[in-house]
Amino acid sequence: MTVVIDRTKPQSPNGHEPVSAAARARARSAKGGGLYQARAPIYPKLVHGRWRRTKWILLVLMLAIYWITPWIRWARPNGLPQQAVLVDFAGGRFYFFGIQLWPQEVYFITGLLVMAAMALFLVSALFGRLWCGYACPQTVWTDLYIYVERAFEGDRNARMRLDAAPWSFDKLWRKSGKHAVWLGIAFGTGGAWIFYFHDAPTVLRGFWVGQAAATAYIFCALLTATTYVFAGFMREQVCIYMCPWPRIQGAMLDQHSLQITYRRDRGETRGPHKKGETWEGRGDCIDCNACVVACPMGIDIRDGAQLECINCGLCADACDEIMDKVERPRGLISYDTDAAVAARAAGKAAVYKLVRPRTVYYAGALGLVSILMLWGLTNRSVLDLHVLRDRNPMYVRMQDGSVRDGYTLKIANRSFYPKTVSVHFKGLPGARLKTPGSPPTAGDLLVTIEPNAVRAARIFVVAPPGAAAGPHPTAFTIRDGRDHARANTVFDAGTQP
Repeated sequence: MTVVIDRTKPQSPNGHEPVSAAARARARSAKGGGLYQARAPIYPKLVHGRWRRTKWILLVLMLAIYWITPWIRWARPNGLPQQAVLVDFAGGRFYFFGIQLWPQEVYFITGLLVMAAMALFLVSALFGRLWCGYACPQTVWTDLYIYVERAFEGDRNARMRLDAAPWSFDKLWRKSGKHAVWLGIAFGTGGAWIFYFHDAPTVLRGFWVGQAAATAYIFCALLTATTYVFAGFMREQVCIYMCPWPRIQGAMLDQHSLQITYRRDRGETRGPHKKGETWEGRGDCIDCNACVVACPMGIDIRDGAQLECINCGLCADACDEIMDKVERPRGLISYDTDAAVAARAAGKAAVYKLVRPRTVYYAGALGLVSILMLWGLTNRSVLDLHVLRDRNPMYVRMQDGSVRDGYTLKIANRSFYPKTVSVHFKGLPGARLKTPGSPPTAGDLLVTIEPNAVRAARIFVVAPPGAAAGPHPTAFTIRDGRDHARANTVFDAGTQP
């Protein structure tokens, strides 16, 4: 007898055709449907369990942080912004509670991004795509949108029936209500975003009367539109086709990375099971597809690791509910490693290796960058100094034979309080300092700088008669207590008369 297998329909391990939306889309593509295939709607079923509870907790926590943070106040003197976290493009400052960063200190932002990347690499190498499943904004807002969708349209089966039903008043009000709430959430998302770049109470008052900055309206509209489209309509397509991380994270994982895994050694051979039947000679999987209908990405985890999987754990919760009903042990689908599954299949004890070369490398890199960032922040001086030397004239020879060079010192005070700094010149013996209209002095000069400001101080350096001709490498230093700054320059003594 000849058996003909249709390769355009990918088979699951037990020979059944896949029922996931992603598998159906791949099957249609294999039949020659063209470069573009319409999205197959996914109707994830609500499940209950520890991973679903964890997602709810993190969803509430992260949304609370996002919406509440701009309203936290932080007292700063001298009329500076009172918002704890503020990216002030107009003033050229970034405020984070007691820290104030200037544009010249963008390397701190770079360091934070490097730390975030190393932390993401480390977490992915250890536990798979936890970021994608629990903390990614796309996942968080999609979860919130699905919650609203269930509130108006019901769970999976009810939503499928509603979409298939002809238009009626019941369908119209449910769909309209859902989209109205979606738009409200999207508007709240865009509105909260602009609060991070303007003083929140001020922009909120001005927004409704047309007095806010044009950028506030533009970015509020942009974030509203992207949230509504991405979380309401595109959902898993953003993760599969737009986000680069699913492709990159493959390089972070290995056989010892904990991921949502179907224990094939325990589940196969799968098939329907009736109460009272023996479990001898078969696996624990009863092929109920509860894991498939719970998946927000529309995949079948029993097909193995897949690019679409975000490791959210909802399939594990769904499977545990079924295992409880059929009185089998939980954990048929759980966080596990490929190495552990293979070891148990071979009759060996599972071994979990958290410490491996790649995790040591990522942890070491994260620790090094964190130490450098902490050192830089704790040893950061609030003073900055730049020296501009006069070019015309290069020098002035005085009547008594001394030589005078002119400089403009740009002194930045990055603190919240005024500072009086001492200006010292070194590198030329006998040199004296003076300001316009004052006599030369052999000591240091005192210059006062307003808080959070830059002052241009005009200073002359006078070399004594008989100073060696030509340029001399010199430097200005400023100091106020532990804060100091230095800038190298050149003193030109000209040629001998």
